[in-house]
Amino acid sequence: MFASFGISNALGSFQAYISANQLSTYSDSQIGWIFSLYLFFLMFGGIYSGPIFDVYGPRWLLLVGSTMIIVMIFVIGVCDKYWQWIVVFSIIGGIASSLTFTPSIAAVGHWFHKKRGNATGIAATGGAFGGVIFPLLLQNLIPKIGFAWATRVVGFILLIISILANLLIRSRLPPPRIPQSPHPDLRILTQPAFALTVLGVYLLEWAFFQPVTYITSYALYSGFPAAFSYQVLPILSAASIFGRFLPGLISDRIGRFNTLLLALFITLFGCFVIWLPFGNTYPGLIVFAVVVGFGSGSNISLTPVCVSQLCETKDYGRYYATCYSVVSFGCLTGVPIAGALIQACGGAYWGLIIFTGCCYAASTVVMTAARGYGGGWGLKVVF
Repeated sequence: MFASFGISNALGSFQAYISANQLSTYSDSQIGWIFSLYLFFLMFGGIYSGPIFDVYGPRWLLLVGSTMIIVMIFVIGVCDKYWQWIVVFSIIGGIASSLTFTPSIAAVGHWFHKKRGNATGIAATGGAFGGVIFPLLLQNLIPKIGFAWATRVVGFILLIISILANLLIRSRLPPPRIPQSPHPDLRILTQPAFALTVLGVYLLEWAFFQPVTYITSYALYSGFPAAFSYQVLPILSAASIFGRFLPGLISDRIGRFNTLLLALFITLFGCFVIWLPFGNTYPGLIVFAVVVGFGSGSNISLTPVCVSQLCETKDYGRYYATCYSVVSFGCLTGVPIAGALIQACGGAYWGLIIFTGCCYAASTVVMTAARGYGGGWGLKVVF
């Protein structure tokens, strides 16, 4: 998780740097496709790496994926053309992150059942720690040793982390007697609770990566010093550590859907009540980063657990594949849409903020309906 989602949580630092340097002649929307393709391959690849994990375990997935991540991070230091970033970062990096992310999450489910939400939340904090460390490293190292060597330092850290991950991650359950198909099963979308959950997660993912990708650029646009602008993303990621651990802890007690709805409301509040009116002030931006970092921290850790609550354990691979085959297209389009909104607003970010907040609002409504169909409409229902 540190290696795969650590890079994902540092997208804002990469976006801000290459927008001002290697790819300064490209628009925000065009650069957004680099990161949206990365996120698409990260999510869509789980459709196939999940069943491979079920049959063969995590060893080969982790070995191949971690090797590809290390190669990617060493090579992007010399990439100065748009197509090179698409191939190296988006395609190779996205597939590599998918190969490591999926078995990292799935292996946790092999060892925990009753406290699966708590365990998954703890594991997911690895990505948040990466989101704290990588932006700070890049901010401090780039002025001293240049972008190429700064990314190589990150690569050496990932090498050590990947070796530890390959040694420690193990599966417990035997492979299924009848292997599950890795392909999506659109027939299960006829189940109202599941269909609504898929739509809710789609809207959630549309919103989730906007602050992560654009918060640094937003701070620079708002006139904050470069040093502070690059520190806002680590603040957000640090808050998300608690946002991944604490919701996972309480979700096993009050219900996974209930916990996710609380987190969505917190994030929605942060967008409309803090970011939009006060984001151009030091206190406003810091409070926004903390609130939204905490609220969105559970987006990654709780959504797979919510999907698992709608099916039997033996059918989870099929439900997961179907859900994320749809959701991955939200990851593909969300960042470019946000970039296009920045252009349409003359470089201002108010359109992006409203888009992000509206996506969270819509996701809250849809996930509330999914919770009602799946577990009941009563306020005291634990689901």
